[in-house]
Amino acid sequence: MAILSKVKMQLEQNLPFVLYLIPNQKKIYGLFKKDNSIYDFKGQTGFVFASFDDDKKFVIPSESSDIMEEEFSFDSTNQDKILMNYSENEKKHFEDIVQKAINLIQNGDFEKVVLSRKIEMEKKVDLIETFLRLANRYPTAFRYLFFHPHIGCWMGATPEQLIKVENNHFETVSLAGTHQKNSFEKWSTKEIHEQQIVTDYILDAVHKETLSIKVTEPFTVEAGSLVHLKTIISGEVYSIENTKNMLQKLHPTPAVCGFPKEKALQFINENEGYDRKFYAGYLGLWNEDEASANLFVNLRCLEVEENKITIYVGCGITGKSNPEKEFFETEHKSQIMKSIL
Repeated sequence: MAILSKVKMQLEQNLPFVLYLIPNQKKIYGLFKKDNSIYDFKGQTGFVFASFDDDKKFVIPSESSDIMEEEFSFDSTNQDKILMNYSENEKKHFEDIVQKAINLIQNGDFEKVVLSRKIEMEKKVDLIETFLRLANRYPTAFRYLFFHPHIGCWMGATPEQLIKVENNHFETVSLAGTHQKNSFEKWSTKEIHEQQIVTDYILDAVHKETLSIKVTEPFTVEAGSLVHLKTIISGEVYSIENTKNMLQKLHPTPAVCGFPKEKALQFINENEGYDRKFYAGYLGLWNEDEASANLFVNLRCLEVEENKITIYVGCGITGKSNPEKEFFETEHKSQIMKSIL
């Protein structure tokens, strides 16, 4: 593929680029920047890459990049079963933080918090081969490979849309709850409540920026070997300025942070013990001229360094959570990235 030859050239010259595939589409797109300067995102048309804490918002601008697209040929790939491999210390550390959160929730300090962990692996990977496996295996996700010499190298296959706007029509999703697909029976009261918190928060955040809103009933969706509970929220938005306002209010949603946001964020900052960087941030396409956006939450992702891979995973904690079950939920989520390495 010509687009992959271009990727190799960019890597050799240490120049920024992004490859991405829209969910359920058979085209691979690329933006290839012509120099390695950094652009802060201020509404420029291009590919946006923003951190969880919203302090770092970058863009690969369309106007200073070569743009390519090419048909993507899918191969049939089986997902190999990966054996769980974790340390008991790691497990206990995460479960202790989860229990601390449960105690505070039951005490009325906040309703929900999303806790995460990172899994580091000493490993060197072929970026292109790994990304193609990712693209093949998760056709219903937004798949991307992002590289900037001054920002880092990330790839992922996220199932969660943050916001999509086209012709003044907007759509976002409330996504929460996780089960292994092969053992799923029904959603628990805890999971239904957790997802409803996200839905209510989104509705409160967007209603002032919109002309009309529609909300579906929650339904089950597949994402690789997992299933989630999802609600689609859609309607009409006034202008691109309202879209910017919605983005500011939505991120980070209770699906990746918690509720109330400020108290959940404080707990995360004081207890997780590491910087999430771009994990649970957002990324995707922004077109100021056409007043359109197609942005996703950066989940099911990994960071690639020279001889190290870092996988980021998290789960939503409520007063009815079970610390050990939550730990294994993060392990199940990590299999998505481990299986393509």
